[in-house]
Amino acid sequence: MNTPNKLTMFRIFLTFVIIAILLFPFSAFDINITQLFINESLRVDVRYLIAGILFIIASLTDFVDGYIARKYNMVTDFGKMMDAIADKILVNAVLIILCAQGFIHPIIPVVIILRDTFVDSIKMVAGNKGSVVAASKLGKVKTATMMVGLVLTLFYNLPFELWNLRVSDFLLILACILSVISGVQYYLANKKFIFEDAKA
Repeated sequence: MNTPNKLTMFRIFLTFVIIAILLFPFSAFDINITQLFINESLRVDVRYLIAGILFIIASLTDFVDGYIARKYNMVTDFGKMMDAIADKILVNAVLIILCAQGFIHPIIPVVIILRDTFVDSIKMVAGNKGSVVAASKLGKVKTATMMVGLVLTLFYNLPFELWNLRVSDFLLILACILSVISGVQYYLANKKFIFEDAKA
């Protein structure tokens, strides 16, 4: 297994660590998780800070493994498949958990996960037709916006929360909007592959 693939597998491992930290019932086992008091009205659960740091590390491995694979010609079919899986389980798991725990509105994970499923289906159909669907610039902006929004959410929107600026919410809403627009772009650019068989 080459270095990029090891980084991808490490990202998957970190994802399960994040899930465990956010979902494990520490209180049921009399394990006290420290809470930080930022001010009179804001208390921060250290679990989310730890998960946020791990999420940043996991996200950086996504950039690094792709860079190494391309620069040193280490791109493999296994790597491409596992990289896509690692990205989806990292982002979708955090989206779903934050939604279930009341940090974000349900429409955010619904829109983003449905859009990604739709786009992945288009890529699969196009791939079967011998065409490679490259990531759009808008799709990359969506991903970056969403990742920063998730990190800020895990960090309780700090430091912006101190000034009542809901930057994390704004970024995630923007990511939803960009998800829909980029999804439409993918569809318009590749609809010929989708309806090709129907015309035969």
